[in-house]
This record gives sequence, structure tokens and C-alpha cells, in this order.
Amino acid sequence: MAAHDALTRGALARSPAVFELRPPALLRSGHLQSLLGSLPPVAQLVRQRAAALLAAAQPLLLSCGHGVRLQAFHSRATGSRRTVVLLHGWEGSARSSCVLSLAALLYDSGYDVVRLNLRDHGGSQLLNRGLFHSCRLPELIGALQTIAQRFGTPLYLAGFSLGGNFLLRAAADAGLPATVRGVVAICPVLDPAATLRALEQGPAVYRRSLVRRWSRSLRAKQRAWPGVHDFAELLHLADLRRMTAALVRAHTDFADIEAYLQGYAITGQRLVQLQARCSVLLAEDDPLIPIADARRLAPSPNLTVWRSRHGGHCGFMQRLGPPTAADRFVREQFETFG
Repeated sequence: MAAHDALTRGALARSPAVFELRPPALLRSGHLQSLLGSLPPVAQLVRQRAAALLAAAQPLLLSCGHGVRLQAFHSRATGSRRTVVLLHGWEGSARSSCVLSLAALLYDSGYDVVRLNLRDHGGSQLLNRGLFHSCRLPELIGALQTIAQRFGTPLYLAGFSLGGNFLLRAAADAGLPATVRGVVAICPVLDPAATLRALEQGPAVYRRSLVRRWSRSLRAKQRAWPGVHDFAELLHLADLRRMTAALVRAHTDFADIEAYLQGYAITGQRLVQLQARCSVLLAEDDPLIPIADARRLAPSPNLTVWRSRHGGHCGFMQRLGPPTAADRFVREQFETFG
């Protein structure tokens, strides 16, 4: 990748770690970078780029312990002896544009690719009676253990937004499979309370999109489990904070929304005991993840935080179409993990 728009191997030793992305002027807006991937022209280009990966995909049903099952899709690369597990963000799925864009690049680079759906994501509401929330880390650990046992290859993990947050928490958990070589998190949620405030104070387009997608997911859960779930009151709220508070009261053991949000924060001492090498890529113009929160990550010899001036939330586009600079960053980091 050219030095003016990407990191080079020599940059890996720099401190602080700077990711040099210089998109053309028309793509420098953090909001545009955040939204482009979900718009039809770019999304269509991504699906075309991922055609071979999707054609090779086989569904997996992963046993995660305590009766929990999660859905995944496995694309086997010819002759591969290494496996990557990719995890989407909140109300995304294994078919999200950011996941498919990265998956296509890694598949073409010789990795087996497993695209995992979190509980109740990607149309999987029927698999588990209980409702998804962001503190369900044990089932992700269970899914990674099942993947490790099934494939028996070195594992490389990458996640976007909430998916990156989940994987970083997993990397600090004693249950992380020993075969995991490293984790890359793109724009992970650092402090959920700060992200919620950023959503409330920022452009309404983000709040409306999340409320719409979350409401659609809740209605699907209610249809999948008639007589078990009734979200009529929660759906009537149509507000992220009030909906989250209602979910915490009805579907978790947390005392209140503040305790719940702190339950999946990775600031403070959460990442002190990282079990594998981890690289985090953040953008200074991310409208959802305040870059200042990176200062509150506990230092660890296994953690490197990369900062980019541009990129938005999980965007990092140098042009209209895949692969993105973030995709190449992940591949580069995996190579350094060995």
C-alpha cells in the first residue's frame, strides 16, 4: 500500500502509533465515511467483491455452552491453515458491508473465514429464548472455543464497533482459546456511556437508524417467541436511552443503565490481562467513539492503539469501493501476529 494512504511495516515501531490515511477531499468528512458503507452503491460493490467468499460459505451452528447457540458462516480457502473470525457491530450482521469487505480481502489472501452473528443478529432470533444484550460475553467465549476445537488452526480475530469491543473483552478473558494469535478491533466501543452521549448529542441520523434497526430486531424476536416476549411498551419509547434502560430492567441482572453500560466498558483496568496481542484502530473524526476515551485504556504490552485523523466510524475509505484502508490494516496486523 502506498505510504501516503496507509501504514507501512516501518510504522509499526512508531510511538505513538499513527495510521496515515489521506482520503481525497470529497471523502474526508467523518460523517460521510461513517455512512457510505451502508449506502446502495458502495454496498453493491462490496457484495460483488465478496462473490467468491459468499459462494463458498457454509452455515455453522455453534454450541456455546448452557444451551446457547450462535450462527456463523464458514468460507474455506484452498490449502489454508489459518482461520479468521469476524464480528460485526450492534444491529449489524455477518453480511454487513464492513464485514464482507474485510472477509473478501482475507479470503483472497488465503484465510479460512468465519463470519459470526451475535445473538439475535442476522435473523437468528429463533435460536435462543433470551434476549441479546452487550454483556453476554460468555457465549462469545464459548463460540470461539467451539471454533478452535472444530478447526484446529491458528485463530485471528477482528471486529467492528461493538464487535471489536466484544473481542477485546474476550482477549482479556481466561477462557480465550490458546490458538488465538491476535485481535484487531476497528473503532471499538470504549466507554458505552460516552458513546450513548455522543449519539444523543450528534446528528439524529445515527439515533434514528439504530432505533429503527433495533426495533425491527425486537419485533422479529417477539414473532419468533410468541407468548414469551412482548416488547410493545419498549418499542413505544423510540429513544435509545429509555429503551436501553427498559431492557436493563426487564432482561438483565444489572441494577440500572449506568451499571449495565459500565459492564461492557473496556476503559479502566478491563484490558490489563490481555491474553493475546491486540491492535486497535481509532479515528479522530469518529462521531460515535470519542477519541479521548483511548487515554483511559489500561496500558498493556499486548495492546497497541493506532490513531487516524480521518476514517469516521468503521469507514477508512480511500475510494468508493473495497477494500478499505482498514481492511488492509487488519491483514497487515495479522501478518505481524505471525
